[in-house]
Amino acid sequence: MTNSRHTPTFNMKVVVRETGLKPDTLRAWERRYGMPDPKRTAGGHRLYSQYEIDMLKWLIARQDEGLSISHAVELWHQIIKEGNDPIKEEAHEIEPEPVVHISGEMVAALCDQWVDACLEFDEYKAQHILAQAFARYPTEVVCFEILQKGLVKVGQGWYEGKVSVQQEHFASALAIRQLEALLAASPQPVHDTRILVACPPNELHTFSPLILALLFRRRGYDVVYLGANVPIERLETAVSTIHPQLVIISAQTLHTASLMLPMAQQLYEMNIPLAYGGAVFSYLEDARKPIPGHYLGNKLQNVPDVVKKLLKSPQSPSPETTISPAYQAALDHFVGRRSAIEADLQKAGSFDNIAVNLLQYANHDLGNNIEAALMLGNMDLLAVNINWVKGLLMNYHYKMPDELMHKYINMYYQAAKNNLEDAGVPILEWFSRLLSSEKTLRPMRQDN
Repeated sequence: MTNSRHTPTFNMKVVVRETGLKPDTLRAWERRYGMPDPKRTAGGHRLYSQYEIDMLKWLIARQDEGLSISHAVELWHQIIKEGNDPIKEEAHEIEPEPVVHISGEMVAALCDQWVDACLEFDEYKAQHILAQAFARYPTEVVCFEILQKGLVKVGQGWYEGKVSVQQEHFASALAIRQLEALLAASPQPVHDTRILVACPPNELHTFSPLILALLFRRRGYDVVYLGANVPIERLETAVSTIHPQLVIISAQTLHTASLMLPMAQQLYEMNIPLAYGGAVFSYLEDARKPIPGHYLGNKLQNVPDVVKKLLKSPQSPSPETTISPAYQAALDHFVGRRSAIEADLQKAGSFDNIAVNLLQYANHDLGNNIEAALMLGNMDLLAVNINWVKGLLMNYHYKMPDELMHKYINMYYQAAKNNLEDAGVPILEWFSRLLSSEKTLRPMRQDN
């Protein structure tokens, strides 16, 4: 019996629409490489099978990874010669070789070269380096060992005041565009399992969720990627429409982790399994406790294996902790008095050498994170974040002096005391402990 995927069915117009290739390109590839090899109707018109369409998409994906069409064709024939089907091999790849071990001096050198090109705003050079990398190494190796590690280096340079915001944005934009191109060129899903990937409100960092979407697509899963800054209403609507077997949410900061919490609670009430991750959950384990979902760990490379196990029994666990009435009251009270606290700080006039916009940034960030800590039920979550902000402000172009940061925290405490009543006691007690501790505002080491 003939496999329907190999039955000549589609005319050239369909193939052009499905692949994005021009008719001239299709005819040239057929003439030079014998791929595709369409049948002819009685009238001489070409007819293509679904398998040939998938083959063309496979070749396009290899081109997007940096291979020339001739090398992509050679790779196709090599895989066939080894007795494998290139399309099935890619689509069914559930347990790929661990990419964390596939690294070395050459990969590290390419990473450094890519970072240098980004810092020089040399898009052509940066893209050429990636093309070289994709021609030599598997896609996952390039994504993790060059793009991810490269962005970590750029981000660390920004934190230390050595890299400008424009340079960081340029590198991030190039990396995101590359991942989006790879995602668009991924093969069609072969599994019924549908996974929805999204970021909570105000979360604009999409590199990690994009990599996850790509990893799942390359393993044959049906992935719906919603991207950055997804309002809870949109998530609820999407879930009701898409009916995913698993929702994955990525949050990188304390603030966005707190905004993820109501999304997680909504999914829990809808009996939709949730898995989550992000930088904030790696260094603040207590931030995981109120989240009713499965933590994915701190290594993106391992997430597909974690999810594979979760899908066998995906029911979300109950949260370890819930917000206390005292914290809920403190949150409501702080939200109502926050603008008054920040107005007092602006009027204080005691911040010599601090630019107005820097003071506004510090107020905005600290206020958001106080709200986040209260929402997550633990004011101690603030300590690490304050040290991070301290390092940023001291290293940033404003070069805030160490003693001035301590003075700022103390004055914030005084403004809070002047504006908060009994309901704000959890906040005031935490500031008091912070300021009396010998470890107050110790500079935070940045290892990654």
